[in-house]
Amino acid sequence: MNELNAGVRSFYKAIEGDEIARWSAEISVVTFGPANLARGFHTVAENGEPPRLSANGMTPMGEAVQMALDSLDARKAEYQAYGVDYYQPWLVVMTDGQPNGSAVLLESQITRVVKMVESRKLTVFPIGIGRDADMQVLARFSPGRTPLRLQGLKFSEFFMWLSASVGRVSQSSPGDSVPLDVDGIKGWGEL
Repeated sequence: MNELNAGVRSFYKAIEGDEIARWSAEISVVTFGPANLARGFHTVAENGEPPRLSANGMTPMGEAVQMALDSLDARKAEYQAYGVDYYQPWLVVMTDGQPNGSAVLLESQITRVVKMVESRKLTVFPIGIGRDADMQVLARFSPGRTPLRLQGLKFSEFFMWLSASVGRVSQSSPGDSVPLDVDGIKGWGEL
């Protein structure tokens, strides 16, 4: 958990150092055990202090994904009400275990995510941590993108890659296609 928290801190720090991303990239953090909205949508300029994450031994993945998507839907509705364009949202699903919440809810949220991905309303980054991560479940969340396994404890490397990717997107206009740094993934991920 120390490495994960250090990685999240490095992510926030990198976003804070990007003058455009610090004001335009909104971040929300939902934890799995139990499902908890640890931090609602905010820019780093508004709140540059990352939440402190902890492990509780449970992985209610369906419940957490539902909470994340419901929060995302509410945020998008706010933007739409004010006529504000927004970037395609990203969902990072990171786990080191097997889902152990409601199987019915997990299935419904997988279906929900897949529909959003297929209609280009969401990009998903499924990341397994360690050998106990259920890569088959992670793969189901992401049609067309193979889930990656974090190399060892390279959380900082992952979050630095993620912040650089967010920075590139924030330099574009909403709706623009921005290619991912696929080569950069080699520094932290493995298939």
